[in-house]
Amino acid sequence: MTNFDSGASGKVALITGGNRGIGFAIASRFKELGYTTVVTYRSGSAPEGLHGVTMDVTDSTSVDAAFKEIEEKFGSVDVLVANAGITKDGLAMRMSDEDFYAVIETNLVGAFRVARACTRGMLKKKSGRMIFIGSVVGMLGSAGQVNYAATKSGLVGMARSFARELGSRGITANVVAPGFIETDMTAVLEESRKNEIQSSIPLGRLGSTSEIAGVVSFLASPEASYITGAVIPVDGGLGMGH
Repeated sequence: MTNFDSGASGKVALITGGNRGIGFAIASRFKELGYTTVVTYRSGSAPEGLHGVTMDVTDSTSVDAAFKEIEEKFGSVDVLVANAGITKDGLAMRMSDEDFYAVIETNLVGAFRVARACTRGMLKKKSGRMIFIGSVVGMLGSAGQVNYAATKSGLVGMARSFARELGSRGITANVVAPGFIETDMTAVLEESRKNEIQSSIPLGRLGSTSEIAGVVSFLASPEASYITGAVIPVDGGLGMGH
């Protein structure tokens, strides 16, 4: 593995929802690179070797308290990876207001809350990286996922607005848009459904969490210092052209 950021020592990386799946892979990569790596979770504890803090991204008071704890223990956040998200799938005609709002509140408003909380520390340092974990469905759409797709599309406008507001202070904001990735969620799919999915992907396979982590860590590296407002697909070609 290439260590993109030889200056990572002393820097703080915060990954929301970093205790499993894609978030855990990203957090593990940042730890390997030498960052002080903090993950958030709503209950339980941090994975071994990672620092953890309780945070409910749907609650501004919880977010503010978590940032106060992080800054007192480790210093201000240098790299934010806004990864926390939920799904409540269902056909639009049967989707309740509650299921729609719950996904918006976590995936979109929650990402805003943590990004907003990062800005003061990043502005003081005149540097920082905001990386939002989107999805291929944010551009393609997805039947049965009106709420989820809307949030992932919304992250693009959010990241680009942060990029315009904060770029003059050395702060970048980008979106990584995964496609179908090998996680606990895809592991339970029936083989026929998995084969159907793979046949629609030009590379003919599902991606790995480490492939997402590699792109995210690149965006945090000095090599990516002139990339901002970008949407980087990591989807095997599934969403090309969108």
